[in-house]
Amino acid sequence: MNKLMQQAAQMQEQMRRMQEDARKQTAEASVGGGLVKVTANGAGEVVSIEIARDAIDPDDAEGLADLVLAGVNEALRSAHAAVEEKAQQMIGELGLGDLGLPGLGG
Repeated sequence: MNKLMQQAAQMQEQMRRMQEDARKQTAEASVGGGLVKVTANGAGEVVSIEIARDAIDPDDAEGLADLVLAGVNEALRSAHAAVEEKAQQMIGELGLGDLGLPGLGG
């Protein structure tokens, strides 16, 4: 029983570290041929948006909004995928992938 409690504490600590790492890990998406660049972190936060002057057309605000939306969605998807990959790696290292639990690999 003590060993099980130690393993649970170890897993909890690794999850805490993984959450910290996710906040630091970023992914960038570029859309519209580089007109809009968005950076997001693994915690699901958009950390920066860069818009090229060429993307700013007062007569096409909707087009710019579409580019920003596409960039944000792609950056968030990429950041999430990177965090998921790291989580699967950690699960494998802990030997939890063969438990058959939903969301725990294997």
